[in-house]
Amino acid sequence: MTGFHDVDFPIKLALGAVGGPEWKTEIASLASGKEVRNAKWSSSKRRWDVGSAVSSLADLQTLVGFFEARMGRLYGFRFRDPLDHTSAEPGAEVGSEDQFLGIGDGSQSVFQLCKHYGDWTRAISKPVPGTVRVSIDGVEHVSGWTLDTDSSEVRFSLAPTVGAEIRAGFEFDCPVRFENDQINGVIEAFGAGRIVSVALVELF
Repeated sequence: MTGFHDVDFPIKLALGAVGGPEWKTEIASLASGKEVRNAKWSSSKRRWDVGSAVSSLADLQTLVGFFEARMGRLYGFRFRDPLDHTSAEPGAEVGSEDQFLGIGDGSQSVFQLCKHYGDWTRAISKPVPGTVRVSIDGVEHVSGWTLDTDSSEVRFSLAPTVGAEIRAGFEFDCPVRFENDQINGVIEAFGAGRIVSVALVELF
């Protein structure tokens, strides 16, 4: 991913973020009263506002420093979504069987990390290093595979056998950038500051 700094947005400020996934749906109302709905995007796009997390001058300075280092909108970075950052069920630990990656055919050795939401599948692009666990037919494998950090693909040294079920578990970040090139901060009292709004938008 070009124009990207592989650094984490400050976790303390991420915990106060407001936002989540957004879809783009086009709706046409017919003369009969019925609706025709069409998805304009093939995937959801996530947005957050982290301005409400700033409650002190120290927080404000941390955010401004991070913003300056990214040169506003120029460089992307990692953001830990407080609501959705793990392959596991809510409250559960990451396990090697959390998410289905594919079925072996005896020749395929590369499998994309992904997370399933019902019938929709989200490709994961920024897994957290050291958290990925992989299993074949329910047996965890700690060796015999590597993670391609550029493509977020699991690469096996030997292709899984025909019919083998490949699954994985992981924590992940979301690649984002600042939505605007300016931050407006306010010093309200000694040691206290705030920012009205600082929006982050997901990168693909």
